[in-house]
Amino acid sequence: MPSISSWDDYPVHQAAEYVAHPATSDRNFYDRYYFNMHGSDGQVFAIFGLGQYPNLGVTDAFVAVGDVERHRVVRASRPIGDRADTAVGPIRVEIIEPLRSLRVLCEDNDHGVAMDVRWEAAIPAFEEPRQYLRSEGRVVFDTQRFAQVGRWAGSLTYGDTTVDVTPDRWMGTRDRSWGVRPVGEREPDAIRQGVNVMSGMWNYFPMQFDDHAIFYMLNETDTGIRQLEEAVRVWSDPARGHEWLGRPEHEHRFVSGTRLLAGSTLRMPEAGIEIECTPLLANYVAIGTGYGADDDWRHGMYHGPELVVQGRDFAVDEIKGLGQYVLVDHVGRFSYDGLVGHGLYEHGFWGPFERYGLTDGAAVAP
Repeated sequence: MPSISSWDDYPVHQAAEYVAHPATSDRNFYDRYYFNMHGSDGQVFAIFGLGQYPNLGVTDAFVAVGDVERHRVVRASRPIGDRADTAVGPIRVEIIEPLRSLRVLCEDNDHGVAMDVRWEAAIPAFEEPRQYLRSEGRVVFDTQRFAQVGRWAGSLTYGDTTVDVTPDRWMGTRDRSWGVRPVGEREPDAIRQGVNVMSGMWNYFPMQFDDHAIFYMLNETDTGIRQLEEAVRVWSDPARGHEWLGRPEHEHRFVSGTRLLAGSTLRMPEAGIEIECTPLLANYVAIGTGYGADDDWRHGMYHGPELVVQGRDFAVDEIKGLGQYVLVDHVGRFSYDGLVGHGLYEHGFWGPFERYGLTDGAAVAP
């Protein structure tokens, strides 16, 4: 594959390399889009993304649409070429105005999911904290992200249902992240046998209100160490900027006999804020999409020299048992100080987390 590409004609270089070659040769370097889209209710939740893995020679994408009964996935993979080409099979991301407006398409296919939607930002792009984790001497996470909330317009088809996506009620969040994280084919664990590369509790709740957003993010280990933490309010008006809300405290309520959250209370004592969080609809996003639950499809996995497009269709009741042990994304309802908003209510509990009765990696809440 030639090193020179269309991006090399732009002044974007960050190292003495062509854009095709990241500054690090770590196999796990990635560069990804993540989006979600919902109608501010429990009807349907669509999650989609596209990633490039230059050191693995792969680009791939997925769309996962979940409702109360079915979890439908379209996924595609091909060898990477020009990094300016953000299309993989039927799935394509178009940047209309950087940091303001994007279009995402999943063209008609044989797998029962299609869409053509345009996203408009509701707040300025916000720089999230860098995540850095080292495990038994090796850097396993070194990632940078920015995030936004916004509104969608267009159309979505899943199964026999087609809905008009209108910005009066269809909202969502997106993030762009890049750096190093576990991707591609599974590597031998070696000295890290039995060690989760990211353990404990993961919470990520970006919340959208009429004139602002709140971002809450926390990776806390079973011993109480906070490896990543964020609580910030970002105003839609750029002149108002953003304000840090101090150390966030969580009180989660579980669905008995599961690792699924039934609701949460978040407190930011320094800011005098208490937020009630309610999940409206779960999307078991780790199933079928590449987030690690499937041995046959992982982000960055090589599937041969030609484009591969696949579909998966699961009954929710068949996958939620496994899905609760990985990453779960919900449509969330959030309320504080008389305000009501919606957004992403994302959680994962990996290994033990004894504060909530999870005594080992297999335990469920009492």
